Amino acid sequence: MAEKGFEPLTSQLGIPGTSYRIQLGLINEKWASRLLKGQNVIDSYIYKDEDIAEGGFPNQNLIVGWVLRTVAIPNINPHQVMKTTQALVKQAIEKKEQKKVMAPIQEIKKVELEKVPESEIKRPQSVGWVKQEGMKSVQELEEEKRQAFKERMVYKKQEEEIRRSGTITTSRELPSIPKGEEAPSTFCPHCGKDLDWKYCPFCGGKLPH
Repeated sequence: MAEKGFEPLTSQLGIPGTSYRIQLGLINEKWASRLLKGQNVIDSYIYKDEDIAEGGFPNQNLIVGWVLRTVAIPNINPHQVMKTTQALVKQAIEKKEQKKVMAPIQEIKKVELEKVPESEIKRPQSVGWVKQEGMKSVQELEEEKRQAFKERMVYKKQEEEIRRSGTITTSRELPSIPKGEEAPSTFCPHCGKDLDWKYCPFCGGKLPH
């Protein structure tokens, strides 16, 4: 039969023990097989509808029978031909399923985007930053930082003054010391410095002695 229009669905598998190869494919959308030797096509065969098995591919026994009749080699092993046929049918089924999934390039339609009028395009409007409830502005946060810094500095200054004077403030009332003969005091009543001067050199207050 003529080779014209053969669409291969498998590779060319050789028959063990011979120089012949078998290939399955389609001719006019019908299952077909061809026999090759070297670069030449020996014969091809189109299977009828009644030759197709329930799985949608040619009956493998018919393929083997056609090969044995066409090759006409004495003592050829039909089992080897069947093994080659089974491998070919498996390849052909997989290839045919792939063709169903892939859409032909010529059937792909170009989708043109519909042009929307400029007036109907909703563009995002630029808005200013909106302060949410419970959130503080940058200025408020900076002011809080400044106040906290001032408080820390006042506290540190007080600690420094207490450390210098050696005076410890307490709410507890200390017992009174019995009064004897009072000696002239050399402590500054203003800052607590022990000085034997007329005026305190630190605060400028007059000393009581």
